Amino acid sequence: MRFELQRVRYIPAALLPGILYVSEEFKIAVHLCACGCGSKIRTPLGPTEWTVRETMRGPTLSPSIGNWQEACRSHYWIRNGEIEWAGKWTPEQIAAGWLNEQERARVYFEIRANERKGLFRRLWQRVRQVFVRE
Repeated sequence: MRFELQRVRYIPAALLPGILYVSEEFKIAVHLCACGCGSKIRTPLGPTEWTVRETMRGPTLSPSIGNWQEACRSHYWIRNGEIEWAGKWTPEQIAAGWLNEQERARVYFEIRANERKGLFRRLWQRVRQVFVRE
């Protein structure tokens, strides 16, 4: 099975196999599970979530898709429009993966918050230089 990218505003109610629907406005990618079970797989897009890259050979969705909450428990990548199957994870691996995702998000947002604090601090120092005489 190969995947093609289809950019949409809204995700259609009826999905076609082999299509990776991407709504940039709503920051989500949706497709039918690559195993053929019919499950709708929703992957949020963003700096701490999944990313979609369009190539000449087809879309790449990163990181891997682990359907741990679906009956099939499929695990795969979509790379250059092709499915690359990965091994099934144990419950311990799934829990560790979720913790890793949470930690990655925490670090990302902590860095962003510190960047904003730094910007605010620099602006405040500039305002003080202009208006406050010491």
